[in-house]
Amino acid sequence: MSGQTERVCFELRVRPELIDEYVARHSPVRADMLAEIAAAGRRNYSLFLGEEGRLIGYYETDDDAAAQAYLAASPVAAAWEAEMAPFFLGLDGRPDQAATALTEVFHLADQLAHATKDR
Repeated sequence: MSGQTERVCFELRVRPELIDEYVARHSPVRADMLAEIAAAGRRNYSLFLGEEGRLIGYYETDDDAAAQAYLAASPVAAAWEAEMAPFFLGLDGRPDQAATALTEVFHLADQLAHATKDR
């Protein structure tokens, strides 16, 4: 763990014919799953749905490896992900574990802090 907040972003593809049902399943998410996400140490978690089922997720955590391990061992998360798996295209494994990670290339606060130090 680095002691810094880790920002994690990922991409999945929702089957276009299942988009409305996918949105309905998240309006709201079951309370037990919300509690597991929080217990895993994820916060500021958002999902964004784009055209043709493009789904972008973002969350912050202090230790992503620990958060991933917690959810991987959680029966609540396993049940939720089993329910959600049929919604996704090209997925090999549990959605939370198999999503395509995106690389952060810019973060305003980090760059402002660095620019201030350089003055």
